[in-house]
Amino acid sequence: MKIRYLSLFLILIIPLFATSVFADSMTPTDSSMPWWAWPLILFIVTFILGVLAVLGGVGGGVLFVPIVGGFFPFNMDFVRGAGLFVALAGALAAGPGLLKRGFADLRLAIPLALIASASAIVGAMIGLALPPHVVNIALGGTILMIVAIMLLAKKSEYPEVKKADALSQALKISGIYNEISTGKEIEWKVHRTPQAMILFIAIGIMAGMFGLGAGWANVPVLNLLMGAPLKVSVATSKFLLSITDTSAAWIYLNNGAVLPMMVAPSVVGIMLGSVVGVRILAVAKPKVVRYIVIAMLLFAGVRALLKGLGIWK
Repeated sequence: MKIRYLSLFLILIIPLFATSVFADSMTPTDSSMPWWAWPLILFIVTFILGVLAVLGGVGGGVLFVPIVGGFFPFNMDFVRGAGLFVALAGALAAGPGLLKRGFADLRLAIPLALIASASAIVGAMIGLALPPHVVNIALGGTILMIVAIMLLAKKSEYPEVKKADALSQALKISGIYNEISTGKEIEWKVHRTPQAMILFIAIGIMAGMFGLGAGWANVPVLNLLMGAPLKVSVATSKFLLSITDTSAAWIYLNNGAVLPMMVAPSVVGIMLGSVVGVRILAVAKPKVVRYIVIAMLLFAGVRALLKGLGIWK
């Protein structure tokens, strides 16, 4: 019990320590607010985003970047750098457990992760080199595309794959996992592997360029295109994020675009919010929350697009 309280104390005190160290570099020069106000507001907002991310079935990074980038007075490079760490924190927390339970599959993840992580490095370098207004226009367009995918994309619990393609057979991408809800062992295989690898180049570039994480794109490709079961797709997507986002995060870190003052309260807020979201999930109506999340993304996407075009500053 003492260890639990000590851990909670450290979780709460680390963001305050980090913000005090980096206050001078982060506080807007034209703001009369004290240095600790923005990190505190950021913690509260990310806590709420963490709750909504779980209830809406999306990654925290997808909500973090457009909302914080659009409505906080922070440079977009810093927001995208923090967004990668937000997505990375959730992936690292979930990854080991998903592997242990047999949901995430290494043979499925590693080839795609290598492609996506290399692409994410390129995307991060492109994102840091582009002017802010161009990044905002591209981000707004991407967020609106995510909204369309969330509204239109279907999900299949157990897709039917009649025959595995030659590449997946050569890489031995197949498996069996225990479906606890039915008590049955589900045997699966995949197809259209070359097409998926091409798509993961684009996914990696977008993940690095915008700091969004890429769960919103990983799952449809793994589930609908390749034919992996939904649970395997979701779990493997989480594991993929821990590799893809790490590659891009190093580029932002090396270029000084990662500020502990932003990252610390954001990561803690998202993770604590996710814990609360898991408990609320049992009583909440997921469909209602999903549409709330879609509405938030739609608003944030339009805001980023108009901001980039100079219409809404």
